[in-house]
Parts: sequence; structure tokens; C-alpha cells
Amino acid sequence: MRSEGDALIEGVEELMRIMREGGVRAEIWHLKAAGRPNWHKMENVIDIVERARARGEPISADMYLYNAGGTGLSNCIPPKYHDGGAGKLLERLEDPSTRRQIHQDITSAGGDWENLYASVGGASGVLILSVRKDEHRQYQGKTLDVVAQMMSIDDPIDALMELVRRDRSRISSAYFMMSEENIRKEVQLPWVAFGSDASSTPAEGVFLKVSTHPRAYGNFARLLGKYVREEKLISLPEAVRRLSRFPADNLELDRRGRIERGYFADIVVFDADTISDCATYEEPHQYAVGVRDVIVNGRPALRDGEHTGEFSGRALYGPGKR
Repeated sequence: MRSEGDALIEGVEELMRIMREGGVRAEIWHLKAAGRPNWHKMENVIDIVERARARGEPISADMYLYNAGGTGLSNCIPPKYHDGGAGKLLERLEDPSTRRQIHQDITSAGGDWENLYASVGGASGVLILSVRKDEHRQYQGKTLDVVAQMMSIDDPIDALMELVRRDRSRISSAYFMMSEENIRKEVQLPWVAFGSDASSTPAEGVFLKVSTHPRAYGNFARLLGKYVREEKLISLPEAVRRLSRFPADNLELDRRGRIERGYFADIVVFDADTISDCATYEEPHQYAVGVRDVIVNGRPALRDGEHTGEFSGRALYGPGKR
């Protein structure tokens, strides 16, 4: 959407206008109210969507179950300095006078852009996940205020700009900008599905050179363990529906999302008493526990918790394609 924070309500209304005028389904990707000043807006968003659904309008949402979003560290820098692309941004970061102006823009109240740095309360709310250059690996898994100390730079905003300049990349980072209270509200909404919004990678080899968001490993197990078994926010059958049938129906995937005659055999066997997420922000490369078997298109991909070597996935097509 256009905004997940300061213009969240306007973003939802714009999405719904596109839905109505275009005659298409709408999906809020992802449902969140980013930044403490915007947390209270979630109630309004829920009301807007539920009134639309009561009118029969095809709108739903998805979410991940963590209070930090993920994007580039360079996104703390106002959009106008990105004009012309990444190369132009790096050129501007070479200029001391431009850096002073960027610093002023980030620390000034107001403005016509969403200030990620301010929305998380400053440097302690930004966690560095992955960098490009090996000499900067030491900063992965550290908050920006700690990185500034390690770089011997007094001001974290100066450290932010210098790290982006030196690494020549956007630098993947986590921003702690959502409230747990809102996450718990969203989990209970029957029109919200769940997605990791992260690449799926093995916890081995070259992948361990960079950090990642724990949602890459833990999002679905976190739902079944923390929010279903421990907090009892929704029932286990409802959670399974919203992990399978609901998103498959939304995407109109051909014969997917259910265990029925004529459907493809996609099955996950897990222990409801033990399934849990293990990944953390500090140590994200940790597999969830409690999943025993995974069957993809009728062939076992995981058996007794171990990969079988089978690769039986197929391309999935939308409506009208078989």
C-alpha cells in the first residue's frame, strides 16, 4: 500500500477505491500500523474492512507475527535523496553538505515523507540484518546505536549514512515499529491470512554469512505454538484454515488448500503440543520444531523431520488455468 504508517487510513481507502473501480479483489499486504503514533489507527482499519466485507466486497489481508518490519537501512534517508537511483544516493552521501541536510531532515519534525528512524524511536529500534561487504559482517545482529559505538561515530544518523556509503548497498534491517497488542488483535480476525514475507533459506553454508528476519524460519510455527497453543487466541482448526484453504481460495489456486478427493495431496503433519518457532532476532537461522512430515503433490519432502531429497513442487496457476 501507499502507506502503513502516517497515511495508513488513506492507504486502505485508496486500495478499496482501486478494488471497486477496477473490479478486482483486494489484499492488504501486510496488515500493520507502523510507528507508535499510528498504533491506535488499527481499530479504524479493522472497522473499514469489516464494513466493506459486510457489503460483500472482496477484501482480505495477511500478516506476519513479529513486531519488527524489514526493509533497507537506506530507507531512513528521505526519498528525495534517492532520486535517480541507488548510484545517485551514494554520490550524495559523498558530499558533506548534503549529509548535513539529510541529518537535518531526519531529525526535523513533520515533513512530507514517512520517517522510519523517528517511527521506531531512533537508533535503538533499528537492527542491522545483512550487509554486502565482509568487513561489515561484525555489525549484523546489532542495533544502530551499538553500530555507531563500534564505528566510533558519536551520532547514529551519521553512522547510518556512513555505513550505507561504505557498504554500497541498502543494508537489510529490521525496524521495531508494531505493537504486540495490535498483532494479537489481527490474529483473531477471520479475514487475515499469514505470510512470512521472507525468503526461505537453509540454515547452513553461505546463507549463514548474513543475518535475516526470524519470520523467515518461524512465522507459521509461531502462530501454531505461541498464539494457538499458548495464548489460545484462535482455535487450531481455524489456524489451519487460514494457513491453507483461506489463502488458496483467495488466490484461486487450482485444487489446492484442502484435503479432498480430486485435490493435490499437499499435507503437513505436525505435533500441536510441541510445534514452536526457535528463530530470534539475535539468532535467526534456527529451524522451527514440531513438524514431522511434509507431503508435496503426494510425495514426501520431509519425513520424521528430515528432508527426503524429493523435489516434487509444481508451478501454481491462478483462475482459469489448469
